[in-house]
Amino acid sequence: MERNVFKILNPALMKKERKNGRKSSSEALMIPSADGKLDSRGRRVVARRSFLKGLGIVGATLLPTSALLITKAKAQQSSTTLTKGDADILRFLAWAELVEVDLWTQYNELGGAQLPDETDTPNTGNGPYKAALQNLDGDMPQYITDNTQDEITHAAFLNAYLMAHGAQPVVFRPEFFRSTGSSATGSTGKKRITNLLHLNVNTGFYTRYRSNENPDLGATFNGPITITNQPAIPVSDVDTPPATVVPSPPIPSGATAAQRIQAIANTASFHFAFIEVGGTSLYPTLALQVTSQEVLRIVLSIGGTEIDHFSLWHDKLGNAVSSPLAGVTDPETGLTFPDLNNPVTDLTQTNKILAEPCDFLSESLPEVSVIRPTSTKNSGAVAAVNGFMADGLFIEQKDDFFDFAMTLAVAADNAQREV
Repeated sequence: MERNVFKILNPALMKKERKNGRKSSSEALMIPSADGKLDSRGRRVVARRSFLKGLGIVGATLLPTSALLITKAKAQQSSTTLTKGDADILRFLAWAELVEVDLWTQYNELGGAQLPDETDTPNTGNGPYKAALQNLDGDMPQYITDNTQDEITHAAFLNAYLMAHGAQPVVFRPEFFRSTGSSATGSTGKKRITNLLHLNVNTGFYTRYRSNENPDLGATFNGPITITNQPAIPVSDVDTPPATVVPSPPIPSGATAAQRIQAIANTASFHFAFIEVGGTSLYPTLALQVTSQEVLRIVLSIGGTEIDHFSLWHDKLGNAVSSPLAGVTDPETGLTFPDLNNPVTDLTQTNKILAEPCDFLSESLPEVSVIRPTSTKNSGAVAAVNGFMADGLFIEQKDDFFDFAMTLAVAADNAQREV
């Protein structure tokens, strides 16, 4: 028997999804605001934080774990409808963004510059972990905060748009928050959807974007390093004693506490890029199946920020595997971050962060710089869920969570563009 995997907010919403929906109005989500400014067309302009506050999702994880509910979207509900396929695609993307909200919030608590609330409260976080991240780039805490805020807005917007067009949104049930998070200074210690303490980070994306081959044409890639069962945030204050001083690189081999903290931060830098490269391929892959021009605009516009995120993290991780920081070894797991510029090759050079030209569509055509993969098999919704599972993000989850995820993913992959 098919399980009812959605937490129903309004059963009537599902009945309004019709297979042949009308195009949506581009004005459907204009939200009036007493303190908003007028744009050049006389419409209210709502600040991002005011928008989130209006949806009841400001600082999502600052709310109870049963939150992530959108309470005011009904007021903006449109009379137009979405095709079933478009709704399925947007629902899966909302699921993926909520997963990202959960994991990025953990990174932001410990290593971010600010808490993602409407006042942008400065975040003290975890001092040693922040220092190790700043060995990669002095602005890492701000980048982490910005990425976190972006994912919160993505999830809020997608769910609001679904509800405004009479479609069922995505909500994580309270029992899905069952993963044990960090207990280190800076963490709230809340139960999570995702695990960041035992990651298997697939670094194949690093080689893929330096290669002239394409996974959609059968190519496979091995990453430059193997990251297995490794934390990307401190597990507890045993990993990051508050008084620990993390020196600027190079870090002495005998400084075991600093080496451990730096190895955790280096793992995070690769994981940041791994997460965002998934969105880089997922959004254009699903865009190929969208019917509504407005939904296509949403998918391509949000997808563009995912590409921007990947480009940022792809650049920063290079500092973990180049001089003077290269050579860090985790004293507990033995993971070493080598100097990928010694010797330097086309497939390891750390400052080659832009996508190299590759085969695309056919090997008979000229090579071109593109996002890859962009096929349902390699970068569709089911592939995304499987990638997250292989990463170790969901090692403490149970069948109910996987049933929920896969039901959404299969529906999204099966969406058909209607002409």
